[in-house]
Amino acid sequence: MALLQGAFVYLVAMVVAVPLAKRLGLGSVLGYLLAGIVIGPALGIVGAETEEVKHFAEFGVVMMLFLIGLELQPAMLWRMRSRLLGLGGLQVAGTTAAVFAISLALGLAWQSALAVGMILALSSTAIVLQTLEEKGWMKTTPGQSTFSVLLFQDIAVIPMLALLPLLAVHAGGHGGETHHGGGLEHLPGWLQGLVILGVIAVIILIGRYLSRPVFRFIAAARLREIFSAAALLLVIGIALAMDRIGLSPALGTFLAGVVLSGSEFRHELESDIAPFKGLLLGVFFISVGAGIDFELLFGRPGAIVGLAIGLMAVKLMVLLILGRVFGLRRADLWLFGLGLAQAGEFGFVLFGFAGGAGVLPGELIRIATLVVAITMLLTPLGFICYEKLIAPRFGRRDAGGADSIDTPGTTIIAGVGRYGQVVNRILTTNGHTTVVLDYDADTIELVRRFGVRSYYGDATRPDLLEAAGAENATLLIAALDDREKQNQLVEHMANHHPHCRIIARALDRHHVYELLEAGAHHVERELFESSLAAGRRALIELGAHPFKAERQARAFRTHDRQTLADLRQNWLDGGMDSSYVAAARGRTDELDQIMRTDRAADRHDPTERGWVPPPKEDAVKLVRTNPPDPEPS
Repeated sequence: MALLQGAFVYLVAMVVAVPLAKRLGLGSVLGYLLAGIVIGPALGIVGAETEEVKHFAEFGVVMMLFLIGLELQPAMLWRMRSRLLGLGGLQVAGTTAAVFAISLALGLAWQSALAVGMILALSSTAIVLQTLEEKGWMKTTPGQSTFSVLLFQDIAVIPMLALLPLLAVHAGGHGGETHHGGGLEHLPGWLQGLVILGVIAVIILIGRYLSRPVFRFIAAARLREIFSAAALLLVIGIALAMDRIGLSPALGTFLAGVVLSGSEFRHELESDIAPFKGLLLGVFFISVGAGIDFELLFGRPGAIVGLAIGLMAVKLMVLLILGRVFGLRRADLWLFGLGLAQAGEFGFVLFGFAGGAGVLPGELIRIATLVVAITMLLTPLGFICYEKLIAPRFGRRDAGGADSIDTPGTTIIAGVGRYGQVVNRILTTNGHTTVVLDYDADTIELVRRFGVRSYYGDATRPDLLEAAGAENATLLIAALDDREKQNQLVEHMANHHPHCRIIARALDRHHVYELLEAGAHHVERELFESSLAAGRRALIELGAHPFKAERQARAFRTHDRQTLADLRQNWLDGGMDSSYVAAARGRTDELDQIMRTDRAADRHDPTERGWVPPPKEDAVKLVRTNPPDPEPS
């Protein structure tokens, strides 16, 4: 009964506080934290059990990283490697060094100072990613940079856990109980490494080969609750396995999500896991608010708040410097810095671990954990400051502030760069009504000056697509610059609005395959036709007759499109593997032979023109409209 009463209190706090916070523009995370403060320190309804609840609710972070992994392709992670290793690594190292130096100045032993520096270098994955998703900033440049740093921080927890007990030896601690090695403490180091690599390999193999037939078998039963149970089983099983070998469960489930990102069951897994993730994260944030030690805070308010603000200022300075070095500017730079300036939930775990290992004294741990909680409490205020003050100053609007669409259309053009502008001009001059969407505020303002009816907003947002008239749209022109957003948009429209025809812009040949798999009906490579035109003109400049140049270009186009279709299955089976390369080379040799034969057989009159007559009905209309002059008598 006590369990039910506790659950009732937490649920009431959620239901009441979070909608109010959203209505006031404070965001859901701050609503959860304030709810925790009210039911905990303020009213004393909960309290003693908050630490246990917090540890349980941390599983929401594990689920969140699994869902993020589902959205990421391995190729995308590879493209993020510079930010992941460079930006993430330098952030952890730079912040650790800065906090270490300040801790030494405050009188801590170097071992304790190093431990504090490492732990406070971490940021809150739960708060930051939840806010980025909620605001629609996740796929932006600062959002991706922030995610890269958070992912590296999660990886960095592993060597931190290994290093902290070593510091205890020099700090005079007793060593305490250490469980960072899971069940592998008794094994030699080399064997621990092999076991860890083996477990990771098994996770990858299960995700790549075993999960699909298993989920296909479960899906055949047509029982949604069983599929939900299977999804939870997968996440919990991987989390337990990673915890057993001493690695971060969140990191393990993230890896599993990346492996499963190409599965046909990805969306079903997302929809089944998302409610549990949201609920557990909400409970976690409430427990953080409820666990704030106000007695300690009111005993030393100036020192505690000063330490919290000082920590955020130090981290913000480091982040702004690194963000500038890695190309972030203006509003993007501030979003990146303010987003990561707090300490993270891993701090609660690591400070407890450091206390057990004898690295840090108990009083220091109480102060440090309170500082962590206060910085987490202040983080939503930082996001509000960015949204209300910083972004407007730099002329930047976020996805949450998308334009209101007053006149939906039957043709939606997503992306109004050079590609989208040409398509839009052709359609509008032929009497078609279009709705143009773009995520770049400067581009929107520019095209509006030329009379193009366009709206600001992220075209991958389902609510914005609905407002644009997706329910009744007959055609979507997908012309986004971002490869991943383009794929996401096409996939969403194909799944939720199958009646709508989709013409998509592709960056290259392989992107064509990705878009076709996502559900596009027709795909055009952005540079293909212009490259053909340049090649045709080059032949003319080198002495070829225009008719011959046109015929060569058409032969190339026909063969290339056939090659595109023929190689699709090779690419789907193994990507850019040896079989694909061999098939592509074979088609190239075939094209060379076709072009050589065509040149050798050419016997056309040099005065012949490469001209295609208009449709017959157009020619008849032209004659009727402009009859020939009567013959002179």
